[in-house]
Amino acid sequence: MTEWGPVISDGMAEVLRSLGRGPGDEVMRAGAEVLAADGVAVALMVGHGHLAEPLWWTPGASARFEELQYTLGEGPGPEAIRTRTHVLEPDLEAVRRGRWPALVPAARRAGVHGVCCYFLGAGGIRLGVLTVLSSPDRKLTEQQHDDALALAAGLTTALLYENPPGAWHGEGEVTQERTMWASGGLHRSVVHQATGMISVQLDVPLAEALVRLRAHAYASGRPLGEVAQDVVARKLRFSNDVNGPYTADGGKG
Repeated sequence: MTEWGPVISDGMAEVLRSLGRGPGDEVMRAGAEVLAADGVAVALMVGHGHLAEPLWWTPGASARFEELQYTLGEGPGPEAIRTRTHVLEPDLEAVRRGRWPALVPAARRAGVHGVCCYFLGAGGIRLGVLTVLSSPDRKLTEQQHDDALALAAGLTTALLYENPPGAWHGEGEVTQERTMWASGGLHRSVVHQATGMISVQLDVPLAEALVRLRAHAYASGRPLGEVAQDVVARKLRFSNDVNGPYTADGGKG
């Protein structure tokens, strides 16, 4: 960073010019190449609370990591959204013990070594998070960090101003109206449906219902969306029985 502020590279300048011209996954691939990253992803807030749904990602480790954060509800991405700050952990081995107890070991098994999450938002609006994965032997340079900040700023601007009026409400949660940004990737309304059903089944608040859904997905080793589909299809029903959810055939879920 110069005394005049960050200077983006020519490669990132081209990525920023491409915003809005093509599918988001192409932007992610181009961004990963410029940043020499193991993966790049964007998660967007949907519904209520601080649930951020993966919107775009590069294949491989990035896809696995986004699914882990979405299922567990912990990690640098959720923390960045909650605190409205960038959360930079280029070496997961150095993360304080107990900070993300379920995520860190699972992320390492998934081949993720370092994570830098850049908060997307402006003022009181929380939009989501840009996640950049790095290797232990290839951490982000100062130039790449400046480029990532520029990409986060560009995504924030695009999300705020490329959508029609009324697309955002509350603290930046996207409505059911699908914009050109959301139409390509947001498809997990089933998680919100399942959360509502579990809330009724257990007579608990939505936040607690989502925790129960995530806990069952983690314990069963299944993706959150897959378990949610079973709930919505009435193949899996939650109860306050300490033994856990029941399947439609009467067995344990």
